[in-house]
Amino acid sequence: MVLIQDHLGEINISRRFFAQLIGGTLTDCFGVADTNACSPKQTFFDTISYFRRKKMIDKGVSVRSVRGKLRVDLHITVVYGLNISSIVKSIQHKIAYVIEEETDIKVESVNVYVDGIKS
Repeated sequence: MVLIQDHLGEINISRRFFAQLIGGTLTDCFGVADTNACSPKQTFFDTISYFRRKKMIDKGVSVRSVRGKLRVDLHITVVYGLNISSIVKSIQHKIAYVIEEETDIKVESVNVYVDGIKS
């Protein structure tokens, strides 16, 4: 849970909400071929969803709250032949912008891990 406190009270936002928000935004980013599981739990659910033919929208997304700011880790596969650094910078800016616009929570960092290249 991410806790936001102000003069009116407090709001709790689940990590799953952020993971789905980020996952939906990530699938629309140019150059992203796929997302990769980033934890044993996601690997397990990815295996189950493979047999059910259901795609997990939050696969490859990890969100942590540190001192009221968010740290986001993304594990992706990119399309062959594109500039990887440009793709990563674009993803970092877009994810930070979407989170800050939707929730008004500052993003400390967006770490993008390129785990593979797909042709």
